[in-house]
Amino acid sequence: MKSELVDFEFKDRYDMDDLLYIMKILRSEKGCPWDKVQTHKSIRMDMIEEAYEACEAIDNDDSLHLREELGDVLLQVVFHSTIEEEQGNFTFADAVNDLCQKLVGRHPHVFGDVKADTVGEALSNWNDIKQADHGQETYTDTLNGVSKAFPALMRAQKVGKRSARAGLDFRSAEDALASLESEIAEVRSADKEHEAEELGDMLFAAVNTVRLKGYNAEELLTRATEKFIGRFAAVEDMVRCEGLDMRSLDIDTLDTYWEKAKTTYGGNLT
Repeated sequence: MKSELVDFEFKDRYDMDDLLYIMKILRSEKGCPWDKVQTHKSIRMDMIEEAYEACEAIDNDDSLHLREELGDVLLQVVFHSTIEEEQGNFTFADAVNDLCQKLVGRHPHVFGDVKADTVGEALSNWNDIKQADHGQETYTDTLNGVSKAFPALMRAQKVGKRSARAGLDFRSAEDALASLESEIAEVRSADKEHEAEELGDMLFAAVNTVRLKGYNAEELLTRATEKFIGRFAAVEDMVRCEGLDMRSLDIDTLDTYWEKAKTTYGGNLT
């Protein structure tokens, strides 16, 4: 069956070519008033949000939701590619070709004669080739190559990791922890003019400690935030059960409820 408004045939199952064609229709004069006026910048946050929603589905082991969210991520890729094609810069097919070229080129231990029997060797090959592909001639170039659009914790951890590849790193997680303690002391003694800078240094030191302990700072803070929300909810439930409102209580009283919540809600979350 065909649409009466545009040149389009309805199907029981669509493929990648159909998706590209649908996007072109949506961007056409007869298309959607919203879709056809969008730009890279106007839908920039959509790309980020869809990626995070896909990550949430992964965290929840929700395959059905992941299937939907991966489609939404793909929509963003097609949307941006279509905008570029309209401007005569590149097409979706060009992006696919570049990706295939990259995957083949960065896996010489699979498609070539380079030897890499371990995960570490494979990653080393990938990083060396990536550095050459991006024209990164110095270690500083590799640090500057970490996207500034990353969440701050993620960027800090990747910068620390790349610094370590050049040999500039703490000797151990304990040394990183000592640095964190030193930064906390500097925050305590800082005047108002330097307080923000010292707080930033403290956060960076915390990320390095997390990295050297073998954890992901972004994930740990996410879990800590969820734990806080859970305990907050437990405090509110206890207060409301007594016919009270949290805003009517002083902080010392709320702290008492908080200690109870730590016991009832649990001290450790995984």
